[in-house]
Amino acid sequence: MPENSPCLSLPEKEKRLEELLAGFGKVLVAFSGGVDSTFLLHRAVTLLGRDNVLAVTATSPIRPATESAAAGALAAELAAEHQFISTGELSLEPFLENRSDRCYHCKKELCRGLKAIAAVGTYRYIIDGANHDDRFDYRPGAAAARACGIRSPLQEAALTKSEIRLLSRRDRLSTWNRPAESCLATRFPYGERLERRQIERVEKAESYLRTLGLEQELRVRTSGGCARIEAAPAEMALLWERRREVVAYLREIGFLHTALDLEGYSPGGMNRSLSPSPPKDPLKG
Repeated sequence: MPENSPCLSLPEKEKRLEELLAGFGKVLVAFSGGVDSTFLLHRAVTLLGRDNVLAVTATSPIRPATESAAAGALAAELAAEHQFISTGELSLEPFLENRSDRCYHCKKELCRGLKAIAAVGTYRYIIDGANHDDRFDYRPGAAAARACGIRSPLQEAALTKSEIRLLSRRDRLSTWNRPAESCLATRFPYGERLERRQIERVEKAESYLRTLGLEQELRVRTSGGCARIEAAPAEMALLWERRREVVAYLREIGFLHTALDLEGYSPGGMNRSLSPSPPKDPLKG
């Protein structure tokens, strides 16, 4: 069944996913620990067996340390073979320049490492957790994944994010309602050069805000030394109540000004600076 068939029923989509995984035989799962990759790993281990599945999690300064630790715990919870791989995005000039195709270079670096591991372990396929909804967002990293031959079985089965959450809840996965996450580089506007010190500052800010009790999607977007907090509307009242200590802490770690975005969390918020038609697929020129 073509991957662009969202009209299928949920049982039909799940059957399609099972058929795909069964056909892969032995897989390496690019595992972030998010909703999608956790469900994918769970289904792969269930269908193929632990000996035929390896979960690999990338670690680097652009990925919050708490997420890496959570991924390790989740893999153990799913009884999956797991290992970490260190990626070197911050050594890549095209990535540091923070152009609109930044994610392409990031994913290409990750693919290089994943392919090396897959070759040693004779894993036939590398698979990731991209879902059907991702097809409608600007994701240059997907082009790099395709170039490397990475498969996205959730997307091929036309499973949407909401459906994956539903199936995850049915299967009692702790990630079923986990907020969406993204790498820390997405907090900076395109064209503003990325620096490790600034990335670490954003990570500190978001980690601190989580300690206040924020549980839903959260981003600290930044430009020119200013912090713009995107939070779920339901949690804005908490930020307003604690605004003095929030401002004090963010100023302490180096932010000159702090603002609360009244629109709330907006996926891919930095993509608004792009032209109405996103840049071309890097593979197509």
